Amino acid sequence: MAKWTAFPYDNSAFVYTPATLKKHWARLHAGDAEPFPKDADVQQAWIHFHAGDFQAAYDAGLAAGGAGLTVANKAQGIYANYLEKKEKLKLEMFLEIAERAEAQQAEEPKNANAHYWQAYALGRYGQGISVAKALAQGLGTKVKNALETTIALAPKHADAHIALGAFHAEVIDKVGKLLGRTQGADTATGLKMFEQALKLNPSSAIAMIERANGLVMLEGDKRMKEAEQLYADAAECEAMDAMELLDIELAKEELEE
Repeated sequence: MAKWTAFPYDNSAFVYTPATLKKHWARLHAGDAEPFPKDADVQQAWIHFHAGDFQAAYDAGLAAGGAGLTVANKAQGIYANYLEKKEKLKLEMFLEIAERAEAQQAEEPKNANAHYWQAYALGRYGQGISVAKALAQGLGTKVKNALETTIALAPKHADAHIALGAFHAEVIDKVGKLLGRTQGADTATGLKMFEQALKLNPSSAIAMIERANGLVMLEGDKRMKEAEQLYADAAECEAMDAMELLDIELAKEELEE
């Protein structure tokens, strides 16, 4: 496999040991509600992930199998979303994650993150090919079902609430409220999901960013001031790992534009 682009920031504050990983696990995984792994190889894969060494996390997660597949999916998903420059490769990565997550669901139907990473990957893939095209291919239903399953299995999964809010917002933004209804999208549910995500994970920059985007998509310019404040708040967040730093840097870039 080609060498992935390296994490572009100083990661020295994000290098965990198995002991410090366990100590900070609840805060690091407030978004994805992933249980702490018993397997030392899976712990090591997560140590790579939090430090921003996404390719090593992906390789170690795949090699470990089982719970390691979740690390592999998250590492590849976050890498593709933020750091992969080639659009074709990025889309291929998202499809690869979706397939692997679907296979993981067959093995472990009650693994919330097997459903979440399928939804995340198909959602990002859909954004890449255009939301209208993705809906025509039936991906909207797949994403919505997978996210609702995630939340049913793990009610405190903040990231699934964010993603489900984003689903409702994106669909309504791209095809309108009337057609959106045929996809099961509605404004009230979208707004509720964003709110719930921030209640579950109040220090999450990405929850603030996605809520800001969602408010403008769902309710237009009247929510612009609130959205700008959410971006400013996101830019002020404190990162506990490489992924969070990427989220915060995204907020800063948006504020500069």
